[in-house]
Amino acid sequence: MAEELLVAEIGSTTTVISAFAPNNHSLNYLGQGQAPTSVEEGDVNIGLQGAKKDLESKLKRELKPSRILATSSAAGGLKMSVHGLVYDMTVKAAREAALGAGAVVRKVTAGALRPRQLKEVKELKPNIILLAGGVDYGEEEVIIRNAEALAELKLGIPIIYAGNQAIREEIAEILEEGDYEVLLAENVYPEIDTFNIEPTRKLIQQAFEKHITRGPGMGKIREMVEGTIMPTPGAVMEAAGLLEEEIGDLMVLDVGGATTDVHSVTDGSPEIQDIMVAPEPRAKRTVEGDLGVFVNAGNVIEAMGREDLENRLGFKLDGLKPSPIPRDEKEIKLLEELTRYVVEQAVFRHAGILKDFYGPSGKTVLAQGKDLTKILWIVGTGGALTSLEEGPAILSGLRREKGKRLLPRLEAKVLIDSHYLLAALGVLSRERPEEALFLMKKSLGLD
Repeated sequence: MAEELLVAEIGSTTTVISAFAPNNHSLNYLGQGQAPTSVEEGDVNIGLQGAKKDLESKLKRELKPSRILATSSAAGGLKMSVHGLVYDMTVKAAREAALGAGAVVRKVTAGALRPRQLKEVKELKPNIILLAGGVDYGEEEVIIRNAEALAELKLGIPIIYAGNQAIREEIAEILEEGDYEVLLAENVYPEIDTFNIEPTRKLIQQAFEKHITRGPGMGKIREMVEGTIMPTPGAVMEAAGLLEEEIGDLMVLDVGGATTDVHSVTDGSPEIQDIMVAPEPRAKRTVEGDLGVFVNAGNVIEAMGREDLENRLGFKLDGLKPSPIPRDEKEIKLLEELTRYVVEQAVFRHAGILKDFYGPSGKTVLAQGKDLTKILWIVGTGGALTSLEEGPAILSGLRREKGKRLLPRLEAKVLIDSHYLLAALGVLSRERPEEALFLMKKSLGLD
């Protein structure tokens, strides 16, 4: 049997397959192939086989892998709705757990669910619902009413309960009567100012892997993929967490065709922590669904201002669109400008800010959001950042000496995932963490 291990990344526009050769206690990277994603054709295996053939043509030999693992953000990704009690408390904790697992959170509610909100959830057709609310042994009634309301929808999907543990068995009984597969997690917000999102994050990923075949075009994925299937953003977060343990506080920018994701792993500075108005998780992910450089390129161009963009480019667009593989200098310059814009906007939205508040005793400065000032490394991955020569310069432009925004400081260093492997290695890190970390460092130029 061949020893190759393949990891497929099934994206919204492109499917990429990376090949590795296990060798005793090491893992060698062999190469990478890609093809258009074939979800819309009703069979994701078409794109998988195309990427495999592309890789085989580069290696000049047939691949007969022992295992194939995968990540996926195709078919709209892992679509979720999140429901909690107080927005800045249980709702925020639940949302962070969902995003950290790689979900696309399409609906968020706080407090008692109203008929209009229930209708919107039904129309959304989420893959998974996350219900939270209340610190342990705190509020019960609103959470029970929300469970009863969701049970009446009878959506027949997994629903995770990660709220007040005092009523978990009652909540489970209510939801099971509504034809849900009920998954119970520890409370995401067990006490005031305390996040406990990791157990829920892992449960979301398990539910995703079990139910991935229900997505459009994904029904035959198990015919080719025998091992783990993770949401791609969740795999990147897994890689970021492992890498942070080795090299220190970091931020990962993943620029894709449809979205730009920002992952940060840091506690921030003690000084900022002392003036925070609400807690933030150590590992945080944000996804910006309007900031993609291919699928959403038209929206980005309009947001930048077409005339301003053309002035910076030095030429008229005249129907020119960015390509995943730029064919000439104009396409390269266009992709650079779009990437620079989406990266800056995504990080501005991810980062916290210092705000002035005025009271009886005068002005007080408080902090809201994620503190990135202690970031040591800014890591770029995704097709655009890993292929553009200007990628390092684009990321360097995110640093600030000081200011109201809690951005990385000038001493932060920039790394590029030159082999485009972070997502694949995030999957592999579940089974082979040491080898995955070694290859991450090699791809980032840290070996």
